[in-house]
Amino acid sequence: MSELNRTHDPARASWVDSAQAPGSDFPLQNLPFAAFRRRGSSEGYRGGVAIGAQVLDLAPLALLGGWPGAVQTALAAAAQPALNALMGLPGAVRSALRAALSEALERGSPREAALRAHLVPQVDAEFTVPAAIGDFTDFYASIHHATAVGRMLRPEQPLLPNYRWVPIAYHGRASSVRVSGVDFPRPHGQVLRANATVPTLEASRLLDFELEVGVYVGPGNAPGTAVPLASAEEHVFGLCLLNDWSARDVQAWEYQPLGPFLAKNFATTVSPWVVTLEALAPFRAPLARPQAEPPPLPYLDSAANRAGGAIDLTLEAWLESAAMRAAGVQPQRLTRSNFAAAWWSIAQMIAHHSVNGCDLRPGDLLGTGTQSGPAPEEAGSLLELTLGGRQPLALPGGETRAFLEDGDRVILRGWCERAGCARIGFGSAAATVLPARA
Repeated sequence: MSELNRTHDPARASWVDSAQAPGSDFPLQNLPFAAFRRRGSSEGYRGGVAIGAQVLDLAPLALLGGWPGAVQTALAAAAQPALNALMGLPGAVRSALRAALSEALERGSPREAALRAHLVPQVDAEFTVPAAIGDFTDFYASIHHATAVGRMLRPEQPLLPNYRWVPIAYHGRASSVRVSGVDFPRPHGQVLRANATVPTLEASRLLDFELEVGVYVGPGNAPGTAVPLASAEEHVFGLCLLNDWSARDVQAWEYQPLGPFLAKNFATTVSPWVVTLEALAPFRAPLARPQAEPPPLPYLDSAANRAGGAIDLTLEAWLESAAMRAAGVQPQRLTRSNFAAAWWSIAQMIAHHSVNGCDLRPGDLLGTGTQSGPAPEEAGSLLELTLGGRQPLALPGGETRAFLEDGDRVILRGWCERAGCARIGFGSAAATVLPARA
């Protein structure tokens, strides 16, 4: 796990004034990465770092010279159209880049004049998925979500016996992962309607969001080798927000016996910014489990993971309907939860994913699964919030929602905040549901 260092000092400020704005997601202590270009241009995408309301363009920085060798190497990797090469560098090299950028962006830095020319306002930037994602695996790491959904499907046994022992996951579809702002049409699929004996192919009526955290893999592991729990976080580049949109009616018909397929592979939305684990070091939390619960198997258990494997990350989902947008009404918050309530840690997901010899590669994406909290209002999906659609939510203007309607825009937000620390934000992940195509 990353240790605290000078980059975390909350007293440090940047010469980019907006980095000190109250409630900013991107102070000097954050410095998340993205792949971007100037909006409307034909420029190639390249790496950038958020600082306040600006993006620092990393591609030209290598030409400035005067950087230590490790930083020069990392800047060259960051200049590529996707961040896979940067993600695959050793942790010490990536940490050296973050430290050098922190020094260069600090108030009073001699590099201020040179770097100012390479700032791009975030409002003038467009983003793409940060990595060329080779594989996407979605976990089921919230015991509260698993229990709530299980209670609807199997009232007699809401939580299956393997959940407490195995980090459950399925392999998703990397090709349909899209960056925030890319809208998508309502999906089609086979559904079996109530009282029907034959399924039909139709547009989903029960479209849902899922409030998740995304994990980008850093350096990979060789085929046939397992990543030990103690070094698992060395194989993580950083985290993002992730919405794994779900067609619940399609899912209900197809998920047995092999799990999700068309119900989830039509769209996954990720935030453009990847927050490094190093930036999140001040917000580590114990991985708490009730004392009566069985301990994980040894390969998934350690004192360090129990003491600090969780991350105190607040997560929210907001909804803006087409009618709200037309009337100028602000989005309404649907839920707030916290990633610290997850049953499985990031390190445990990495260790289990590779224990059979599966090789992870830089830029692979892991989803944590829907992050619901213990209280009903902390549920991370409409499926839970509305009890399967039986108790619709009230929206401004007299609208209600059991599941998502055409024109609905869902916005995910996340941040870490703690007394004595700088606030670390994730930006947002948003997309709008378009009408189904013929």
